[in-house]
Amino acid sequence: MSATTTGPRQTATAGHSRPGRLPRLLRGPAADPRWARPALLALLALTAALYAAGLSRNGWANDFYSAAVQAGTTSWKAFFFGSFDASSFITVDKTPASLWVMELSARVLGLNYWSVLLPQAAEGVASVAVLYAAVRRWSGPAAGLIAAGVLAITPVATLMFRFNNPDALLVLLMTVAAYAMVRATASGRTRWIVLAGALLGFGFLTKMLQAFLVLPAFALVYLVAGPPRLGRRIVQLLAGGAALLVAAGWWVAIVQFTPAADRPYVGGSTNDSVLQLALGYNGLGRLDGNETGSVGFGGGPGRGGGGGGGGAFGGSTGLSRLFASDMGGQISWLLPAALIALAALVWLSWRQQRTDRVRAAALLWGGWLIVTGLVFSYMSGIIHPYYTVALAPAIGALAGIGAVTVWQARRSMPARRALAARAVLAAALIVTAWWAFVLLGRSAGWLPWLRPLVLVCGLAAALVVVAERWLPGRAVLLSVAPLALVAGLGGPLAYSLDTAATSHTGALPTAGPSVASFGGPGGGFGGARPGRGFGGPGGSASGNSASGVPGSSGAPGNASGVPGGAAGVPGGAAGVPGGTSGRPAGSTSGRVPGSTSGRSGGFPGGRGGGIGGGLGGSTQVSSSITKLLTSGASGYRWAAATVGAESAAPFQLASGEPVMAIGGFNGTDQTPSLAQFKQMVAAHEVHYFIGANGHTFGGGSGDATQITSWVESHFTKQMVGGVTVYNLSRTASS
Repeated sequence: MSATTTGPRQTATAGHSRPGRLPRLLRGPAADPRWARPALLALLALTAALYAAGLSRNGWANDFYSAAVQAGTTSWKAFFFGSFDASSFITVDKTPASLWVMELSARVLGLNYWSVLLPQAAEGVASVAVLYAAVRRWSGPAAGLIAAGVLAITPVATLMFRFNNPDALLVLLMTVAAYAMVRATASGRTRWIVLAGALLGFGFLTKMLQAFLVLPAFALVYLVAGPPRLGRRIVQLLAGGAALLVAAGWWVAIVQFTPAADRPYVGGSTNDSVLQLALGYNGLGRLDGNETGSVGFGGGPGRGGGGGGGGAFGGSTGLSRLFASDMGGQISWLLPAALIALAALVWLSWRQQRTDRVRAAALLWGGWLIVTGLVFSYMSGIIHPYYTVALAPAIGALAGIGAVTVWQARRSMPARRALAARAVLAAALIVTAWWAFVLLGRSAGWLPWLRPLVLVCGLAAALVVVAERWLPGRAVLLSVAPLALVAGLGGPLAYSLDTAATSHTGALPTAGPSVASFGGPGGGFGGARPGRGFGGPGGSASGNSASGVPGSSGAPGNASGVPGGAAGVPGGAAGVPGGTSGRPAGSTSGRVPGSTSGRSGGFPGGRGGGIGGGLGGSTQVSSSITKLLTSGASGYRWAAATVGAESAAPFQLASGEPVMAIGGFNGTDQTPSLAQFKQMVAAHEVHYFIGANGHTFGGGSGDATQITSWVESHFTKQMVGGVTVYNLSRTASS
């Protein structure tokens, strides 16, 4: 049968002796132009390379979560509850869904740098693909590609999809939930709303209440634009809410109804309750700044933000926060363009029918951006710059949908409105280029040629758009597209490449080069940004350490950006008590507490500086103390105990043995009590106590302080590998 007489499927596969999935995969939907599917596959391949290449240079990344992953690979109880240690003394201060993904990876691939970090890279690629699918359904493949490309190269996205914090899984779940809402709004089917609710419920198990910031937008878009009658729309949304409660509540219910003696203490809570953790420290406390047991600054709003109204680590509250030096280079490159696009979409759909998809897109993605952006801007509690990755899908979607919709509208509208559409496009290009010029100016010594390039390209693209009526039609597109890409994506792409090429460790990583100031509107600590060149003793607060070369460090005395100074090659079958613990191959010394490498998250000054040591950043453990912990672990539930999980994590990762984190994350949780700890020591459950060291953060309080004093007064200290150790099996008198 000839190609001219065959059906669409046969015609498309003519010339292939065996029609199969690969040609169909490359071809894509029949309604799409030929270039759409190859362009998507190329984008996904490049995204995978950006997120996965050289992952091992980040080492364990955030030691705190990596230690919990190690625990979950050796104990299913620790796996389920999200315990920090394999003996399940205390959980991490988050719900455990992101840990489950990493732990399953580590159980299959063995515990090493790659198995811990690769799931986040895969979640990033999946997020890009799903965002393309969501935007394409209503706005076409061109808009989908722009949206997906913006998400892929957003600097904070590159950072988080190469890191082991919970944000990577959270972004994926919210993006898939948004896709489900797109399908629900188009079809009116209940199953899509139920799926969206279930995904957000699982998002709660990833990072608690932050997953619910998109709920207002999701509910609003279906209430306004859903096909069924209003009563049915309300019932369907209630079904989605029920799915959310079930997906979020099953694990919470099991933890709440499990006797406290049979499970670990809920880290970060004040009363051993997941609900209190969700509503307090990780919930409403983040909004008003009254987190109990917060990171090292005590209670009350305004901690660490430079006075009243400031969120710790995130700068002063207000609309300028997302644009200030703390967060601007992380997320705001296309934020002005997204806001302009949102206004344009509302304008274009103002008088359209209720179910108009342009308005629905504005409600969905604009609601996501506005609600989440305002919360991040005004929350007075702890906020880190990397939280802003939750804005990246909405910014990308609005940029893609707005660009294509306004571009198409300029040809189908009356003359005056078409002129207004061209003016909107030109304004978006100029503002985007100017803002990239400003952001790049904060690191003036870094790629100085890029600043004028993006500005010139943005102005040239705007000029072509304004002068469109006097130019050939095809020439306009062929000239505007490359100029706009350079103006809009040149800056964030350069930041993302720098981020991928540099090691990042610790709890406070940031993307891109160092900025000139950490003050100004939205500023916080003076000097460089947290997470670049900061650490404990031995760290450096130098302003610009951005060479962009792996292993180049802002910390003096450390020539390696790879934890352990090795090649970053995972070593051995880790995580098994008494095993090799997954230390880097070729490294016997591990990582020295207090040193920094690449961009580690910590603070200037170390313990003597009044703030504390590092936050899980690039710590080393000597071979002598590793041998001490592993050789004497037999017969003990915990090879050692120390104040705070940030101090315990490197010792647990190095030894592969459970290490008790007294007081939880930073030593402020009121567990164990002094009486309980005495009982554990008397029962020979804890072998060693590790005293304060260069990596200890916060120093603990309450019971942790009493335990430290009791150990110091009743047991003899010894120095092992530069660390103070007390053998709890031998009192001072003996």
